[in-house]
Amino acid sequence: MSNKERYRQLCEQAGARIPVFQQHWWMEVVCHGKQWDVLLAERNGKIIGALPYLIGKRFGLRYVLQPELTQFSGPWLDESLNPEERLRTIDQLAGQIDDMGLAIYVQCFSPDIETWLPFYWRGYSQTTRYTYRFDPLLPVEQLMADAQPERRKRLELLRSQCEIDRHVPPDEFSVFHNNYYTNRDGYNMVPQRLVEQVCTTSLDRGQGLIYGLRNHNGQLLVADFVVYDSHCAHSLLSGMSGGAPRNANSLLFWTIIGDLYGRTEVFDFEGSMDKGIGHFFRTFGATAVPLMRVWHSRIPFATKFLHLR
Repeated sequence: MSNKERYRQLCEQAGARIPVFQQHWWMEVVCHGKQWDVLLAERNGKIIGALPYLIGKRFGLRYVLQPELTQFSGPWLDESLNPEERLRTIDQLAGQIDDMGLAIYVQCFSPDIETWLPFYWRGYSQTTRYTYRFDPLLPVEQLMADAQPERRKRLELLRSQCEIDRHVPPDEFSVFHNNYYTNRDGYNMVPQRLVEQVCTTSLDRGQGLIYGLRNHNGQLLVADFVVYDSHCAHSLLSGMSGGAPRNANSLLFWTIIGDLYGRTEVFDFEGSMDKGIGHFFRTFGATAVPLMRVWHSRIPFATKFLHLR
């Protein structure tokens, strides 16, 4: 049985708490048409660690990069492991990565992974990045308790002027998302077909939602796609029309956060290193959470090309 098949079975087991971005089904969707695999660490025949990865080859050189739309990948560790066992398991997985002889390796680790020491021992580098989270996810009334009265009033006024659509179709959202980035930047880095497929698969599994705000003519003003599991929800993709009113994003976020309470434990805004975006997320009261970006390159120019530092 291949590692991927064994990993699929692990992901399907009740109680196997593997984050959505590291799930077998997620890797199948975001790596469609590409090649991915998984490394396994075992103890007494039981899988205690795994590292799914997207692998490519160009000019005879093999590389591992972060899949599109995937906040983190890297090591997953069984929750039963103590700190020393966790370190040894990461060391085992890092050794397997090293044995692959890659020209380039780049992965962002889950916030649950607290050390990258075994990679450091092997000459890898690390850059800290940040996301923003509500952890734990509380009822929206509690999360909004410190919001200024004027802000609450503006949101309530906007709510009366717009209609909340909790069932935006994936095909409509993918077009809306593509138009938003194309009009703003002149291009969209994420293929429209991939956006639609990820949204459709997540909704079919009961692990996604697409919310939008519409004006009274039914025009979509702002929309957001969230993928989630029982532990964490991730605000993954969004779009906005040129006619969207002020605070439309805020109203949509608060609506989504309120509806997700009870379905999951954490809400992740999918943070950014951009100063303005980070400030926007902090206005909700979200906390900055570090993620480790671990990388190694045997090609001198790759460091600059991939913006690794």
